[in-house]
Amino acid sequence: MTTIESGTETREFAGKRALVTGGSRGIGAAVVRQLLDAGAQVLTTARSAASTVPEGATFVAADVRTRAGAEAVAASVEKELGGVDVMVHNAGGGRPYESTSAIPDEEWQDALELNYLAAVRLDSLLVPGMRDRRSGVIVHVSSAAVPATPPPFLPYTAAKAALENYSRGLASELAPFGIRVNTVSPGRVATPGGEATRAEWARLDPSQERGQGQAQEEGQADSPVPLGRDGQPADIAHALLFLMSDRASWLTGSNLFVDGGEFPRG
Repeated sequence: MTTIESGTETREFAGKRALVTGGSRGIGAAVVRQLLDAGAQVLTTARSAASTVPEGATFVAADVRTRAGAEAVAASVEKELGGVDVMVHNAGGGRPYESTSAIPDEEWQDALELNYLAAVRLDSLLVPGMRDRRSGVIVHVSSAAVPATPPPFLPYTAAKAALENYSRGLASELAPFGIRVNTVSPGRVATPGGEATRAEWARLDPSQERGQGQAQEEGQADSPVPLGRDGQPADIAHALLFLMSDRASWLTGSNLFVDGGEFPRG
């Protein structure tokens, strides 16, 4: 990877072409900003344009839940960037339900399309170019909640579990071609989408509000996270950029939890 010094800033992604899905706000926007600061050309996508899309990125409005949306993004990558060296699959999300039996079929399908199949389709369209160049980096964004599988979020966590399994398998397949594939699993992050989801969960289960209050009484600021605060989008972006950089050149098939210790793992 070419490194160019610009003042005191090291632009370690200079000359690299990056695709970030779900890059109009929150974690995705933070990743786009950090990639731009590090010298990358960045194309990002979301279902609709927003004022929070970082300046300097190429934005394409597309619904990556559909095959047509994935094809539109892949075509834009080829047209605007001439290919891609780094892909971050950040598009995702879900909503809580009071009980599993209350979850309609279309919610299960939508969770799979957004949190799993969107990445599979884009990979299938853009990985062949990486294989031809025998280099590339792919990072799938999952969730630290997957091992805990909280029942209200089963469509979301089940789809993310599938994504993690797929990511490990893809890493094994592509390693001989010099392509690295890893997963990042964020915990509780302060984003508008995350706050809205937690508010909806608290409405369905008032004990979630009590847990928050207990955390405050125990001196953990406004967060139940053991490190004492919610994560910020930049915290996750830093981890993602590490995995995309040459500093992680011997890492593939891994899942990096960035959750402030929120979800214990055996």
